[in-house]
Amino acid sequence: AQWGDEGKGKIVDLFTEQADLIVRFQGGNNAGHTLVVDHGNGPVKTVLHLIPSGILYPDKTCVIGPGVVVDLRVLFREIEGLVTAGHDVGPDRLRICKDAHVIMPYHCALDIARERRRGVDKIGTTGRGIGPAYEDKVARTGVRVRDLLDPERLRAVLAQALPEKNALLAWLEAESFELAALLDEFTRLGEAIAPYVSDSRQLLADAMAADKRILFEGAQGTLLDVGHGTYPFVTSSYTTTGGVCVGTGVPPSAVTAAVGIAKAYITRVGGGPFPTELDDATGEALRAAGQEFGATTGRPRRCGWFDAVAMRTSQRINGFTGLMITKLDVLTGISPLKICTAYETPHGRVEVADLDAASLAEVTPVYESMPGWEDDLTGVTTYDGLPQNARRFVERLSEVSGVPLAGVSVGPGRTQTIVLQAPFAPRRDA
Repeated sequence: AQWGDEGKGKIVDLFTEQADLIVRFQGGNNAGHTLVVDHGNGPVKTVLHLIPSGILYPDKTCVIGPGVVVDLRVLFREIEGLVTAGHDVGPDRLRICKDAHVIMPYHCALDIARERRRGVDKIGTTGRGIGPAYEDKVARTGVRVRDLLDPERLRAVLAQALPEKNALLAWLEAESFELAALLDEFTRLGEAIAPYVSDSRQLLADAMAADKRILFEGAQGTLLDVGHGTYPFVTSSYTTTGGVCVGTGVPPSAVTAAVGIAKAYITRVGGGPFPTELDDATGEALRAAGQEFGATTGRPRRCGWFDAVAMRTSQRINGFTGLMITKLDVLTGISPLKICTAYETPHGRVEVADLDAASLAEVTPVYESMPGWEDDLTGVTTYDGLPQNARRFVERLSEVSGVPLAGVSVGPGRTQTIVLQAPFAPRRDA
């Protein structure tokens, strides 16, 4: 619901128990979803970048939809790591849409070279080639998964795209790529990926007809949406609830609930405006206590107070039916706590944000303060077991955001979540 890194992976993992299929609908391996699960031998941390978080459950089907851009090198490393850890990631568990676009090596090279050329004005991309891959998708010069299954078709696509890419790389003073080498590598990757490939749109249509429960997993965050976020400091895909339909082919009428996930404070990675950012000891304390370092890049995250103004904008775009507040435990020992409830702008006070980067850079946050608590929350298992001040704080976050409270997370583990409102309605035959 914010700038990403709110704990989507953990909440998806939690709700997966009620689902049959878990589907990624946008982004690529610029996502980093961290799961901490205790299988009886102590907590184990798993970081996923492409495979949906539901893969840790042995009886669920995970789907990578056509709206995702896929780096096959990363995907196979991820599969290998999961298999080594004892998880089943066979073709019956993981399906990849044949129309998902493929991140090619030249996409990564372009991403890195462009950021280098921008210098102090860099966007703060992960350098994973996400943006250039989406550019090619829109320019109709992209490589799709289905292209890898036919060497001659792949040769034709690369022959069309590569001269332009090499010319641009030369201008950016970066190394070029040879068609023969790319064709050889990605033909082999095509053979390896073939068992996983399907028409995921038909797969999901069949699942809906069979009254299966489908959980769609977002990546990044609302305020990074390419169309609705803090442009140009955004990601390259549609990260909002509308992106579910665009990125999977599921009709809007099929989506029955939308869970917004937000930290009890707020963080951001990379460049761009951040009205409630804390460049002080409190910000450092939040970063240390919350382990605020990117799961994908390891970059330290910028930390600040909860921003209800931006959150109201997020709610307006997404239409959340419930709000999960994560990392409430990180605020233990901090008092007073602050919530940004309005912005002072050159044109007066506002309570809903204009997410234009230049406009946000001119605002001054208006805060209200609330008392904190000293109790350790990490062992609390019921909502009534939370300290009174902690309950009042999350209820105020829900109130100022305009979204009903769906639950509270008090630690990284699967069991450290208090669920008040589950996303799935009873099955029709229940």
